[in-house]
Amino acid sequence: MPDDLPILFLDVDGPVIPFGGRHAIRNAVSGENPLLGRVDPALGPKLAALPCELVWATTWASHANDVIAPILGLPDLPYVDWPDADEQGELHWKTRHLVAWAGSRPFIWADDELTDVDRRWVARHHRAPALLHRVRPDIGLTDTDVELMREWLRPLRSPLPGRPRPAVPAPDRPV
Repeated sequence: MPDDLPILFLDVDGPVIPFGGRHAIRNAVSGENPLLGRVDPALGPKLAALPCELVWATTWASHANDVIAPILGLPDLPYVDWPDADEQGELHWKTRHLVAWAGSRPFIWADDELTDVDRRWVARHHRAPALLHRVRPDIGLTDTDVELMREWLRPLRSPLPGRPRPAVPAPDRPV
């Protein structure tokens, strides 16, 4: 993927594998973690259609490519290799690392553990647009979530030559 595309940092537990009382979407393969039956294969093409680079931002790390990507019909994706140090305080332990990983690129971070502390920190420390989207872990990513991300990404598509990209504020949306 080109380095100028926005990034979608994607957590697995909660956003892709919902924790709630949803029924299994598909039968788990024998010997497979039964929670994997909650992964909706239809989510993969919806995510792949977004105009951004998909990146695993999960403790599954490369294992997400071995287990989750095939269920979603996605190719191997880049993944964030987490540092050993734990974050102290209210800031989510992923926040600083994702901002560093993104560099100057716009990004969306879809996770079920985001707070306003993370949003404020990213707003102060990341110069490019960023959307920190809290996903309800009981239901996981929905069509509404994907559409919100698509709409947020729309103004970030390549502008006409010689024109700068517009600034994109995060939508006001309760979490």
